[in-house]
Amino acid sequence: MLRLGHISYKDGPMSGLSALTLIHSVIALTGILFGFVAMAGMRRGRMSHGVAVVFLSTTTATSVTGFFFPFVQFLPAHGVGIVSLIVLLVALFALYRKQLAGKWRTTYAVTALTAQYLNLFVLVAQAFRRVPALNALAPTQTEPPFAVAEVIVLAAFASFSIAAVRNFGGAALVSESRRAAFASQKSHPADPHQHR
Repeated sequence: MLRLGHISYKDGPMSGLSALTLIHSVIALTGILFGFVAMAGMRRGRMSHGVAVVFLSTTTATSVTGFFFPFVQFLPAHGVGIVSLIVLLVALFALYRKQLAGKWRTTYAVTALTAQYLNLFVLVAQAFRRVPALNALAPTQTEPPFAVAEVIVLAAFASFSIAAVRNFGGAALVSESRRAAFASQKSHPADPHQHR
């Protein structure tokens, strides 16, 4: 039974804030999962439109719902959310308005991958906050273990992303070159008597 600010379940009550946390977490993890699928496609120079839609929509929803949690001051998480929304806006513009034409294909890859990295950055931060073993290593997230974890994630992600952007953006250059060559052949057909 759904009530304003209170959700009742068979096994016990769940507060509105707990429900929001659950929904936010499910959306965030879905976005991260589909983000990895999108990254794998970019690495091969391809993109699934369906995967892109789920990734972009859930990642946008993650940033938006993050602002629904009560707060009394501006936090780093809010800054990450704002940056993520700006990056996602550019990615959506490149995909739907510019249809990934020319350099907008590379722009889409860079912004989409940046949004995924921000997802992972927050995921690591939440892991150190929620998982007891990790929290014991860095209770305030200013300790070396937390910094090392974030640097490792950044390095691994940057290495993969460079290849993904190169392959995904390069696929457009190859496609445009083939179209140009085909158009040139149509406008200048070979002379049938040339090889006689």
